Amino acid sequence: MATKLSVNVNKFAVLRNSRGGSEPDPVDAARAALAAGANGITVHPRPDQRHIRVDDVARIGAVVGRGIAGSAEYNIEGNPFAPSRGTYPGLIELVRSVRPAQVTLVPDGDAQITSDHGFDLERDAARLVPLVRAFKAIGCRVSLFMDAGSRDIERVADVGADRIEIYTGPYAHAYAQGDASRALDACARTAERARACGLGVNAGHDLSQQNLGALKRAIPFLDEVSIGHALIGEALYEGLAVTIRNYLAILAAS
Repeated sequence: MATKLSVNVNKFAVLRNSRGGSEPDPVDAARAALAAGANGITVHPRPDQRHIRVDDVARIGAVVGRGIAGSAEYNIEGNPFAPSRGTYPGLIELVRSVRPAQVTLVPDGDAQITSDHGFDLERDAARLVPLVRAFKAIGCRVSLFMDAGSRDIERVADVGADRIEIYTGPYAHAYAQGDASRALDACARTAERARACGLGVNAGHDLSQQNLGALKRAIPFLDEVSIGHALIGEALYEGLAVTIRNYLAILAAS
């Protein structure tokens, strides 16, 4: 099956915010990524707005649309438990304002530089159930960020989510160290368990041109990969359009 590529444009906002002003504009980045063939755009607005800001979410949404009739999809990531703060209205209100095709729930906090673990449903399931219901009432597909090998995969459907996103950071680290077999197997087994429960399977975090092909071969039914950090880093040397086409070619060949 065809695996969709969603490009995370957070890093463009990081660069903009480091200087102030409006350049580079993540909206322009989203537009360029879609023109190069990306299947969707991902943003991860955090309450401290250290990269993607609240106003960016709406502006990018106007470029991407809602993913109707095969067009590109908008994916908003965030911590559903984080309260409103300043101009940040909370994830559910932010999602309600733009109605993306998908919302990916991630248990990260302000102190984290980046997302580094999935949900513990033994602890979080009861709190997630009404939130997932609310997101789905808005019209969004809901994906939960989960660790490879998590004991809770079978509980994701009970929470009401439609998909999991496998946290691939440990796999990418193992790949870089030269022995990814165990980590890759954990990802593949997790994906199989999710599929057996009727869930879709996404993957993301530290995926790159080097390690993506092996992951896709191990999970041929992968629905979507969300890639930002490595893709933007590679694009500094080859250009955004060329880099996106490289990723699409890897997914097609695998």
